[in-house]
Amino acid sequence: MQEHLERLNEIAQRIKTMREIMELSPEEMAKEVGVSSQEYYSYEAGEKDFTFTFLYNCAQRFGIDIIELLTGETPRLSFYSIVRKGCGLAMERREGFSYEHLAYRFQDKIAETFLVTAPYKEEEQDKPIQLSRHEGQEFDYILKGELKVQMEDHIEYLNAGDAIYYDSGHGHGMIATGGEECVFLAIVMKEKKGD
Repeated sequence: MQEHLERLNEIAQRIKTMREIMELSPEEMAKEVGVSSQEYYSYEAGEKDFTFTFLYNCAQRFGIDIIELLTGETPRLSFYSIVRKGCGLAMERREGFSYEHLAYRFQDKIAETFLVTAPYKEEEQDKPIQLSRHEGQEFDYILKGELKVQMEDHIEYLNAGDAIYYDSGHGHGMIATGGEECVFLAIVMKEKKGD
């Protein structure tokens, strides 16, 4: 727990430092990344655990790799990168969800690749799913279990072998369903810049 809090504070400090380097106020940054000023202050103070969407949007705004926010290091590989089973960069960015970044050593990525484990929680099954938004597109491929996916007002159920590709600028959210955790491959593609 202490290690998690220390890591949280390190990430928060890197975000604050980058914001200051870019001469942005906390209010401007909050607007840029799509959260309230109060929520932004909580993130930057290390009082609130980061969502993937928040970190992704911050990295995009700063023009840096998300790995720099997470580790303080710049990815250096440019030809190829291998990550062995179980050796991805671990992230816990949404309560209970664990993300394993599978390309964290590669620089100038056009996509962020994750192995995601979503825990099954009985109490979530009949509640509205929290929706996120970030620029770009996303591809999710279910490896194990069942995923209940909400795309704006649409609900879909995906099972092992199913895939979904979507514009992540629209509201989207997901939970494991079917009584067990769900493991899926998530590939988040960055917003396409002008040709």
